[in-house]
Amino acid sequence: MNKKTALYDRHVSLGARMEPFAGYIMPIKYTSVQDEHNTVRKGVGIFDLSHMGEFRVRGGDACRFLDYLLTNDADVEAGQAYYSTMCYPDGGIVDDLIVYRISRDEYLMVVNASNIEKDWAWVNNHTAGYSVDLTNESDDTALVAVQGPDSEKVVQMLTDTDLSAIEYYHHVSGEAAGRKALIARTGYTGEDGFELYLKPGDAEAVWDAVMEAGKESGIKPIGLGARDTLRLEVGYPLYGNDIDHTTTPIEAKLGWVVKLKTDKDFIGREVMARQKDEKPSRYIIGLEVTGKGFPRHGAELFEGNRKVGIVTSGSIAPALGHGVCLAFVEKGYHKVGTELEAEVRGRRIPVKAVKLPFYKDGSRK
Repeated sequence: MNKKTALYDRHVSLGARMEPFAGYIMPIKYTSVQDEHNTVRKGVGIFDLSHMGEFRVRGGDACRFLDYLLTNDADVEAGQAYYSTMCYPDGGIVDDLIVYRISRDEYLMVVNASNIEKDWAWVNNHTAGYSVDLTNESDDTALVAVQGPDSEKVVQMLTDTDLSAIEYYHHVSGEAAGRKALIARTGYTGEDGFELYLKPGDAEAVWDAVMEAGKESGIKPIGLGARDTLRLEVGYPLYGNDIDHTTTPIEAKLGWVVKLKTDKDFIGREVMARQKDEKPSRYIIGLEVTGKGFPRHGAELFEGNRKVGIVTSGSIAPALGHGVCLAFVEKGYHKVGTELEAEVRGRRIPVKAVKLPFYKDGSRK
């Protein structure tokens, strides 16, 4: 049985196309993906991301525990957030996630909706030897995201908190529309924006207040379809498409969140250290379509008759007007400028390796 978020009725009243996604009935689009996508790129959009998972980590060993569990460094300042991967001993990715440090001994992990059950089991299976208390707050948390160049102006109308003082990947506890909220300057669109973590009972009031405050900026509700094209345009990976148990952070070019230069021991470190030294046999790259159409997830890539890779995500990039995709290719075919062909329904589409991100004009650099 699929769950409904606290904002389900709002989506239905706005005419959203609702479909099952990661155990929830979620809005895929309200008008068109292109329209919603361009709204976020040019102005401001509002998203319901309440399907995401939230785990609270408390205790004297919270930092040490997360240092072992995750590849990135957990010892950041209170009020700071960081992106990380969580890996298996073989280096494969359990999930990619954002972690907010609330205080010295408290963190909030935000995991992908499709991985909540798996991640919760994984985290709990590694607490031995650590003084930590874990709470799964996924069902008790609503998440409203406001993204786009005008997002600060809109959200500032609803809070006394000085949003200009919140740096990127930082957060504060405050109020939004009179409701308690964790206000975070984070997002997955390539634009400036804020993510508001709330009690489910406060979600409708905050949603309505954001919609009212954003009228002058032309705010629109944004579905998961545009969320996908927004993240693809800036080259952000999607778990289940671009990364999973069969991929390592080194292969996925996420080595920047793997702290091998520190002495911290984390799950999968040995494999990743060896892979970084020996170089992986494949890499994820960005491909720009130079012909008509675009390849989707699973399309095979060729140089002549030789298969050299596979597309993991593909779409028309609404802000660019042509197809783009992320793909895994064999080492040697990953260099910028490499020309390949993607097979789509029996025909070949020319593609070219380019430097990520595809879209470089976002308000969040």
